[in-house]
Amino acid sequence: MHELTPPPFRPLFQSWLSFGVGTGLILLALFSAARFALVMQANVTNNYGPVSVLFVVMAIAPLILLTGEGRRRIGMVRPTSLGGVAAGFCLGALACAAMVVTAGLLFGSGDDNAFIYIAGTYSGVPSPMDDRTRLILFAVFALIGMTFSPIGEELFYRGLVHQTLTGRVGEGRASLFEAGAFALVHLAHFGLIWRTAGWTFLVGPAIWWVAGLFVTGLVFSWARRASGSIVGAILSHAGFNLTMTAWIFYGVL
Repeated sequence: MHELTPPPFRPLFQSWLSFGVGTGLILLALFSAARFALVMQANVTNNYGPVSVLFVVMAIAPLILLTGEGRRRIGMVRPTSLGGVAAGFCLGALACAAMVVTAGLLFGSGDDNAFIYIAGTYSGVPSPMDDRTRLILFAVFALIGMTFSPIGEELFYRGLVHQTLTGRVGEGRASLFEAGAFALVHLAHFGLIWRTAGWTFLVGPAIWWVAGLFVTGLVFSWARRASGSIVGAILSHAGFNLTMTAWIFYGVL
């Protein structure tokens, strides 16, 4: 007699949610639409607070929707390999460094460079800055960048969305799909940009941006597998964001 596997979703959601492609697509549509709208608005108003709130919602969604078994299946467990965690962090940082270098080579120092454009969205940063102010603001922005989006996005993309797809398409294709969705939603952050004359779509830079983040998403997926936990993906993402923040504060601003 086979032992029954506990259901992954809490009883309240079991009748309409499951680890299947339909659930994954519904979750992607809901969160991607909300994310895109909030970021586009923030690009105009320079108020990214609502985006941070959305990251918090993405982070707590597995706690609300899933049972203990469901959380285990999306990787909310203790890492089995600290080496995998460390390697993921380093690879995340290297992925960002590679994008910084190629952005500079391809697009120079104008708004066509994603990191120059993103630096311009950092609100509350004085110019010029003394060394002490720069260090304090770098620490604040780095802390925010290493927590809100890495935890929220990884629990969502490499955790919840990934697991809804694996039963139907397998681990490899699920990683490709969620990395693609992760990359495309970031067009709201760069690619479709706000300038004083209105919205502009930068075709070449946008293609580079999406391709770079697609590869980066695959790095985060690898970090989850290598560490045996979603923690590996979160720290890999944190390594990427730390490197980006360091470059913006010490290479751009």
